[in-house]
Amino acid sequence: MKKYFIQKIPFVVPTTDGKVIEEHHGLATTNNKEISIAHMIAPPGWSEPFQTPEFDEYTYIIKGKKQFIIDGTTVILEAGQSIKIERNVRVQYSNPFEEPCEYIAVCTPAFSMDLVHREA
Repeated sequence: MKKYFIQKIPFVVPTTDGKVIEEHHGLATTNNKEISIAHMIAPPGWSEPFQTPEFDEYTYIIKGKKQFIIDGTTVILEAGQSIKIERNVRVQYSNPFEEPCEYIAVCTPAFSMDLVHREA
């Protein structure tokens, strides 16, 4: 039995907002409920509704900048920086900048629409 798995075909999550989401490990790809790892590109002007997820989310910025509003505090990360946002904290993710933002997101437990609790 193999002791490793190389992900060659990530699941591309369908989106309507121009954001690219490639899940490498998680519920959609490997049925892993404990962790999800995704490569993402947020286009300029992109934003999501506020949410209060039931998972910790780690973000590492590869290129560009990303804005986070965390319990009313605005934080901007640049390439080479990372952040951990605790579960059950109200947060909004956006890219109000002029260039795309490329980043890696890791969620524990794995990202699930049932756990993200996005506001309408």
